[in-house]
Amino acid sequence: MSNETRSALSAAELAAWPHVFREAAGGGATEAPVFVTLHGTGGTEHDIVALADALDPSWAVLSPRGRTSENGMNRWFARRGEGVFDVDDVVVRAGELADFIEWATASYGLEGRPLVLVGFSNGANIALATAFLHPLVAQRAIAFSGMYPFADRRLDARLDSSTILLVGGADDPMAPAPSVATLVSELERAGAAVTAAHRAGGHGIAAADLERAKEWLAAL
Repeated sequence: MSNETRSALSAAELAAWPHVFREAAGGGATEAPVFVTLHGTGGTEHDIVALADALDPSWAVLSPRGRTSENGMNRWFARRGEGVFDVDDVVVRAGELADFIEWATASYGLEGRPLVLVGFSNGANIALATAFLHPLVAQRAIAFSGMYPFADRRLDARLDSSTILLVGGADDPMAPAPSVATLVSELERAGAAVTAAHRAGGHGIAAADLERAKEWLAAL
């Protein structure tokens, strides 16, 4: 599988994608960096904005909603069971998200501004998939409680300009350690600069995760 597989959404579909955009406040707002926040299963484009505020409230925020529904819960891609992803759908949905980010960049005048994808759980997985497949759109990403999103598939990707932070619990049953290890090795094999900071504990975002993410952002 190679990177840069694209979606087929029309301009009208991209414009109709439910999302929140909040410009940065204060002087220099139109030059501020941008978080693209990606919710977990059952989340919304509204509640995940709080994660951006916890990281740096001075950034602008672009927050889309996952286009897949599972038992009435918003998701980013289909799965066949807990931790069993529909990889073909992952690829398609990552292409759609890349197209949406490009549409939003043009629509909101974000060209040239630093952009970081920030996802939790299912949102972390689509952030990682987009970073793998569309590195020109998603060069920087923070994945909270993420795992390798392509099952047993390996990619022919070049991520030499990509910088990725992985944070979460070392005992997370929803992001198993073997999958996280595959994620790290595949990112490094593709040439990405990877930082992995896994604490004791399970699924979720702990205070230590937020502090590590703030340190990573400050060093960019």
